[in-house]
Amino acid sequence: MLSTVRLFSISVLVVLLFIVVPQTFAVDSDHKYQQEEAVTLWVNKVGPYNNPQETYNYYSLPFCQPPGNAAHKWGGLGEVLGGNELIDSQIEIKFGKNVDKSSICELELDAAKVKQFKDAIENTYWFEFFIDDLPLWGFVGELHPDKNNDNKHVLYTHKTINVKYHGDQIIHVNLTQESPKPLEVGKTLEMTYSVRWVPTNITFERRFDVYLDYPFFEHQIHWFSIFNSFMMVIFLTGLVSMILMRTLRNDYAKYAREDDDLETLERDVSEESGWKLVHGDVFRPPRNLVILSAVVGTGAQLAMLILLVILLAIIGMLYVGRGAIVTTFIVCYALTSFISGYVSGGLYSRSGGMFLLSSIIC
Repeated sequence: MLSTVRLFSISVLVVLLFIVVPQTFAVDSDHKYQQEEAVTLWVNKVGPYNNPQETYNYYSLPFCQPPGNAAHKWGGLGEVLGGNELIDSQIEIKFGKNVDKSSICELELDAAKVKQFKDAIENTYWFEFFIDDLPLWGFVGELHPDKNNDNKHVLYTHKTINVKYHGDQIIHVNLTQESPKPLEVGKTLEMTYSVRWVPTNITFERRFDVYLDYPFFEHQIHWFSIFNSFMMVIFLTGLVSMILMRTLRNDYAKYAREDDDLETLERDVSEESGWKLVHGDVFRPPRNLVILSAVVGTGAQLAMLILLVILLAIIGMLYVGRGAIVTTFIVCYALTSFISGYVSGGLYSRSGGMFLLSSIIC
């Protein structure tokens, strides 16, 4: 039975490696562009900066919307749970071609739009864009410190997109916003953008290093110190075990006496104190055995779940794909559910439980 469970666990791990890892590596592997080839700017979500879990569609605010039916880019389960909904902005960006200043649209402000933008600015709304699966972030606007000014809410009307590229691949993107304009009813704001392309020597494989604390991972690993600490732990563990075994050897011999020496055993037991008085309680099943078995089984499943996710994160690149970690957690949780049932059922049956079916249901 144990070998079957191990074989099934290995099979589950292999399936996860074939499902999750290729997807994470294939996210950007073919992102190569020809000169002046169209590059899509995807708008994603908008929400308050102080509450990242509260997100809305980017066009829930009255920004300039693309004409017609804009293309949507749907992701996996993790992206849906993360509130990601990518929409083609239809802003013209071409690979390697600088744009000094170009108009997106003219935004006519009415009372409803002004109110929406003011509420968003007061709640410090930020938005998220994507170019070639690289994120860009920015704030909707800002508040002027002068509270007596009626036009203290300003909206950024110009976006400058800086793109670094290496050969035919995009390496890094950055967004800066300029030209803040006050929000006034009846006023028309011209929304503009510019694009700057800058060559870089950073390779495509290391383009995500800027989003990570990469110098931390480049520190040299002191293997000798790790080995020394490990051997010290082993030595201390063995030393403590020997001391405990010598101390408890007489107790083990006492508890192993035959029934004919029962009087001596009772006299010795009456002189005991502390943990020795409850040495037999460890063999008695607890009152709420079903609950204990369920909790232990769930803990075993969660331990295996965390181990699998860490292993997949080491082997693959889960930080590259949007929502990849959430998707991996959900898939691994579903595939490791048998561990919870196996461990809880085994503990329940070994402890003398009589209602195995109820334990499995719990």
